[in-house]
Amino acid sequence: MKAYQVQAIDTGTLISLQPASPSAGEIGVKIAACGLNFADLLMRMGTYQDTPELPFIPGLELAGHVTELGDKVEGFEIGDRVAVFSGKGGLASHGVFKASCAVKLPDTMDFITAAGFQIAYGTSQIALDHCARLQAGETLLVTGAAGGVGLTAVEIGKKMGARVIAHARGADKLAIAEKAGADILIDDDEDLRARLKELGGADVVYDAIGGDVWKAAFRATNPGGRLLPIGFAGGEVPQIPANHLLVKNLTVIGLYIGGYQKTHPHIIRESFEKLFKWHAEGALHPHVSHVLPLEQVEDALELLRQRKSTGKVVISMT
Repeated sequence: MKAYQVQAIDTGTLISLQPASPSAGEIGVKIAACGLNFADLLMRMGTYQDTPELPFIPGLELAGHVTELGDKVEGFEIGDRVAVFSGKGGLASHGVFKASCAVKLPDTMDFITAAGFQIAYGTSQIALDHCARLQAGETLLVTGAAGGVGLTAVEIGKKMGARVIAHARGADKLAIAEKAGADILIDDDEDLRARLKELGGADVVYDAIGGDVWKAAFRATNPGGRLLPIGFAGGEVPQIPANHLLVKNLTVIGLYIGGYQKTHPHIIRESFEKLFKWHAEGALHPHVSHVLPLEQVEDALELLRQRKSTGKVVISMT
């Protein structure tokens, strides 16, 4: 992504003006909305596994109109509505991004939905299908089930034919997970391990919380099960006892969607194509709990930090 003239560096968010023209293989985009992710918080603390070098503009995913085409760009025209999985640069009025990171939007999807669609749905679809090979009839546990990625895992897991157990904090969040398709609900104040054991254990664990939640889920995973440590919103990165993996023939599968963007971009593109098709068919129902203007980005990030949001938090530029 190209450099920008910076209007302000106030609370850590860069507001940019006068974007540079795109080079070969790049497109210019007038940004309409940017989806926030927990990774944005980690990047600002310098603790994310893929934090860009300073200075950088936060915002991993965005949606808007194509305003300019660089040389050798095919498949896009000025005026096209696109979503971009950029890794940075979304919290700005304009941006220049690799065309290979952009996809055209279906007419059925607005910019607010599109801005928060790619990472959450892409992570869950790749995790459950490509990585864990979730099968119809298996039991899937989703922790943080009302959060940005968790809610999409509930929805996609149900679409794939699994029995979905949703774990979240409080009745309101559990109700949202149930609406997305969860079959069984477990509140955060319950004994997760004991409850899972009562329910016959989990075949696949999709964990966005880490810490004690991971430990409980790990101990209640069925022999031959697969565990996906998606994130650590609880603040503690879990340590995995390898001897337990051996005894129960468990598989722990790491997934960082940004890594696929660098090493296996076709996996992401194939996933996005499938997901946008599902949305156009009415099979997916993205949930955005908060839409805030750019000047309130600090408030928006605080919603993520305190786990007060459900689904996605999106910043609108219009």
